[in-house]
Formats: sequence, C-alpha cells, structure tokens
Amino acid sequence: MNILIVDDEEELASTLAERLRLRGMKASHAVTGEEALRLTTEESFDVAVLDIKMPRIGGIQLKQRMQQIQPGMRFLFLTGHGSDRDFEAGVTEVGEEYYLGKPLDIEELIAKIHDVLGR
Repeated sequence: MNILIVDDEEELASTLAERLRLRGMKASHAVTGEEALRLTTEESFDVAVLDIKMPRIGGIQLKQRMQQIQPGMRFLFLTGHGSDRDFEAGVTEVGEEYYLGKPLDIEELIAKIHDVLGR
C-alpha cells in the first residue's frame, strides 16, 4: 500500500512517512498542497493523510482536487488545532471515522489507514 502524508509541518510529515515505511508501507510526504498535487500526478496512492488547515490549499479543497486526478484514492484528515469547535467542524465535514487530532499516535494512524481501505 502507498500512503501520501501532506502537512505543512515538515518534521511531522517526514517523520510520519518514515514511521510508516519502518512498518512495511510505502510512504511519501509533501508540505504544500501544490507539492501533493504534483506527486499525485506522478504516482498512484492508496491513501492520502491531509492536514485540514494548510496555507493556500487546505485539506478539504486538496481532497477534491486530488480525487479528480486519482478517483479511487481514500483520505484521512489531521488537525493540530485541537479545540472542541475545530474537532466538531472537522467531524461534520469529513466524518469522525476519517478525522485524527494531533499529536498523533502512529498505531492509531495505521489502524485508520486499514479501516479506510476496508482491511
């Protein structure tokens, strides 16, 4: 399985991708929506893990654009803006089963990836 992590926090994105690779998954990362779109045109991904709030292109808008490129791709969403209101807004937008708050537990992320792929 091939995973794309997209988060404007470089250290988080690269660390998550590395930790997924250590668990036998293929994983890449991007720090901007534009970079994620470029990668999506170059490579096929099973799941994209998108930060909800990023400069220029946020996670929800990015999902819509990525789906046009790869209609079968699945999505999970992250946010570091951990207020109850932000969580409720994110859950309303994408559904609780696809929404993860930061700080993120790698095992929870892996479980969600498997869930979203139906495995």
